[in-house]
Amino acid sequence: MRQVIVSNIISVDGYYEGPGRSVMVLNMDEAFDAYNLERIRAASVVVLGRASFEGFSSYWPGIAEAPEDPGNRALSRDNRELSRIYNGLPKTVVSDSYAVPSDNPWHSVTTVIRRADIARWIATEKERGDGDILIFGSRTTWNGLLTDGLVDELHLMISPAALGDGTPVLDVPVELTLVEARRFGGSDNVLLRYGVRR
Repeated sequence: MRQVIVSNIISVDGYYEGPGRSVMVLNMDEAFDAYNLERIRAASVVVLGRASFEGFSSYWPGIAEAPEDPGNRALSRDNRELSRIYNGLPKTVVSDSYAVPSDNPWHSVTTVIRRADIARWIATEKERGDGDILIFGSRTTWNGLLTDGLVDELHLMISPAALGDGTPVLDVPVELTLVEARRFGGSDNVLLRYGVRR
């Protein structure tokens, strides 16, 4: 059975984004990039909320074919590979009103599913195919799936900063089991990988 994997970076005090909805206050370093690549390699479909889809589809498509630039981490080998894989993966956007514009680079590999239908879609997808059902960002979407018992694992990259304010990563009480704790050479980020208790 396929797994639904949520992969997000959060602050050490549990915020998904800082004041003003800024995610740039989190330590998105080379370890973060490498782990995102690890996750996308294991995925066969990506589920996104509308805001995350709009942000990612405006950024990631052009990274794939950009020349490597040692002075620009955004154009690292890991990020260019991530972009190439991401560009070809099927994507499902959860929204009641969004239509993917025809000029969006991911238009041909994206399906939009209504919020009322996503739990049924996830349950069906878990039973077929291989590879993870991966969710990057998309906090509102995956908190809803967590409530419905459809998330298998939370992969939380802990950024070494306390923000004191912002958007909490979790909306609902949840019991978790630690599966893995991982440090990364040259990084102060720590990965906490949790299984969701049923």
